[in-house]
Amino acid sequence: MEETVDKAFLRQRILAAAAALAMLFGAVWFAGAMAPETEAVTLLCETSCLVIDPGHGGLDGGAIAYNGVKESDLNLDIGMKLRDLAAFYGVETRMTRQDDTARTTAEDYSEHEDLEYRAKLAGETDNAVLISIHQNTFPTSQPSGAQVLYGPDSESRKLGELTHRNLIQALQPENRRVAAPAPKELYLTAHAGCPVILVECGFLSNLSDLQLLCDAQYQRSLAVVLLASYLQYGAETIL
Repeated sequence: MEETVDKAFLRQRILAAAAALAMLFGAVWFAGAMAPETEAVTLLCETSCLVIDPGHGGLDGGAIAYNGVKESDLNLDIGMKLRDLAAFYGVETRMTRQDDTARTTAEDYSEHEDLEYRAKLAGETDNAVLISIHQNTFPTSQPSGAQVLYGPDSESRKLGELTHRNLIQALQPENRRVAAPAPKELYLTAHAGCPVILVECGFLSNLSDLQLLCDAQYQRSLAVVLLASYLQYGAETIL
């Protein structure tokens, strides 16, 4: 009886998520992004784990915008919103970091060891799907827009292309970028041991992108699209 109640509760949460997504982005986008049967999505919530990696952090601030905004802070803001949204809808999550505290001293810090830690956490998580959140930058201010990079396996590519398509359709219809394989030298995407994507949410070097990325509502919109893409990918995989 308890299992039946739990499943019914999860179904209600998923239906509530579907309604919220529909209101946020409209029925047309919603129909494509959240069409999978509720039973499949519920099963995903019970069997899979979304690993959220807010890139950089601690001693490593990542890219820095002209006004001092750090990539690591934006990554964490978006990652925490994604975690909270996922938890509300019954999706199990693990975070590679939940604050900006350094795990080592400056003298002992190693970027490679930090990436090893993140990859190991994902690899040791049963049925993990890893979404690593980042921001882009460029020497000039012209480049803009999100782009999704995916790991070397077919499942990562499936998730990456799906997520990129949803981002463009929901938030950036003018964006002409395409999802692409992550460079082989990117340690996390090469060694995660599970379906993995790296989401470059925008360019800190572009003023319009920067303004959006610093906006809490836009960060929530990014989190919604990432969660919807994860649910859609998982439900399609189950089906």
